[in-house]
Amino acid sequence: MVMWENFKRNDSLRRFSVFLVICLALYFIREAISMILLTFIFTFLILRLVKSVQRWVKIPQTVIVIVTYAVIVSLFYFTLTHYVPKLIYQTGQMIESVYRFYQSPARSSMIVEWIGQNIDATEIKDQLKNGLSLALTYLTSIGSMGATFLLSFILSFFFSIEEKRVREFSRLFFTSKIGWFSQDVAYLGGKFVETFGVVLEAQFLIALANTVITTIGLYFLGLPQLVSLSIMIFILSLIPVAGVIISCIPLALIGYSIGGFTDVVYILGMIAIVHALESYVLNPKLMSSKTELPVFFTFVILLFSERFFGVWGLIVGIPIFVFLLDLLDVKAIRKKIGTKKEEKTSPTI
Repeated sequence: MVMWENFKRNDSLRRFSVFLVICLALYFIREAISMILLTFIFTFLILRLVKSVQRWVKIPQTVIVIVTYAVIVSLFYFTLTHYVPKLIYQTGQMIESVYRFYQSPARSSMIVEWIGQNIDATEIKDQLKNGLSLALTYLTSIGSMGATFLLSFILSFFFSIEEKRVREFSRLFFTSKIGWFSQDVAYLGGKFVETFGVVLEAQFLIALANTVITTIGLYFLGLPQLVSLSIMIFILSLIPVAGVIISCIPLALIGYSIGGFTDVVYILGMIAIVHALESYVLNPKLMSSKTELPVFFTFVILLFSERFFGVWGLIVGIPIFVFLLDLLDVKAIRKKIGTKKEEKTSPTI
């Protein structure tokens, strides 16, 4: 009994134990991780919008939430009916133009010769079979992802519209028999929102800035089908650091099929500028209050998080790692360096 009381009084040990219990629970419901993350992201962004609006205009939260979701549904319907057909058409045109370029007589003979020398016919058949099965897998995953997206959207709506009632109901657990456990869950949840949400929001803003800058550059280079390209760039830009580099490959292939090596050089130069802007301007500006990770750590975290969370890990890996750093009370690197410089330059009395 004494050990139990000592355990409850030890905040660090108790919260670490609660954190392990939460991790274990998430492991058992790992199939629902996508829905949980999407619900959190939608809810976080909507509530941030509500607070921003209420700073300027005193409108009830329920009204803001209903209007916001109505606008989102209207925009989604408008996009689905007007832009999705155009996007499909542009994507098909882009694939067709690249295919025609690489199937030109001069190039097709070289490609066929290389295939004949290096690849066996049975290997081609096996690859085609694998490609078809992979395509079916992707179609299935797109359908399940759509259902997950819809459920998360609905859940976030009900949470946002009843936020106060949800908070009041949750506080009832603080005075229950598991009050200490509930309070620690609330503490960890607050830390999670403070770090994960802010870093994720910063990633979205950085991805948006990268997309706008890159799309403007591609427009001046004369690349076609900018709608599909900009969507691809935005999705890849959500992956910290690596996304900008990965986008070089498809953009370089398309640029080479249109303008040759000259366009490839221009595209690579533009990507280098965007990467420098992200690393030295946007990241320090938007994440100044958080720990700025070296590029090596960023890639290692992305590799491990992709193993644990799948494709989601590429987007949420860095925010989760920053949350763990905040939980361990690891302070921002820049602040520490700044304080050391101040100590060195401060005059001695």
